[in-house]
Amino acid sequence: MTKKEFTRKLALAVVPFIGAMLIRFLYLTNKKVFHAPKTIGQEPHIFACWHGELLMLPYMYKFYRKKPHAKVLISPHFDGELISRTIKYFGLGTLSGSSDKNPARVLIQAIKTIKEGYDIGITPDGPKGPRHEVADGIVVMAQKTNTKIVLINIVPTKYWQLNSWDKFTIPKPFGILNYYASKPIDISGMDLDDARELIQKGLLEHES
Repeated sequence: MTKKEFTRKLALAVVPFIGAMLIRFLYLTNKKVFHAPKTIGQEPHIFACWHGELLMLPYMYKFYRKKPHAKVLISPHFDGELISRTIKYFGLGTLSGSSDKNPARVLIQAIKTIKEGYDIGITPDGPKGPRHEVADGIVVMAQKTNTKIVLINIVPTKYWQLNSWDKFTIPKPFGILNYYASKPIDISGMDLDDARELIQKGLLEHES
């Protein structure tokens, strides 16, 4: 085993557990304010947020689903595997795929998963950006399955922001976590560009 392989194996064994504990710590040490409809219905939905706001997403999902029944679309890269193992601590499954590698296979997987009754979590600008640009996948996924989309923003009052393409945001303790969720939106029958614009506009509504 090479040094790189050993380091990655160790990271996969340790980092997800620490990451899950960190997410719980940050959630518990912040005041939470939910600006969201109280219910959205029990049928499968697509939950969408920007890639940079992904960290605290499990608790917005838990607001609607006391018993998790969702799979999150995650990049097949090493970073994606770390995320996948981390969110399993919150009862969330994953679909491994990327919009820049075999997107048709990813869409088929996601459509099948929705038809099986699962919610889907997706970052429309992931896995590599451009930041805050909505890719076609979420639109095709929603229209092929007649599934409504819930647009989510997670806006902390105190945070660190990484110097990454997505400006990944990590809330600081002892601030306020503002969770925003839209009413489920129906894009069936919409033109592709119009649907992308609607999703982008909704996801940017609460950006500072």
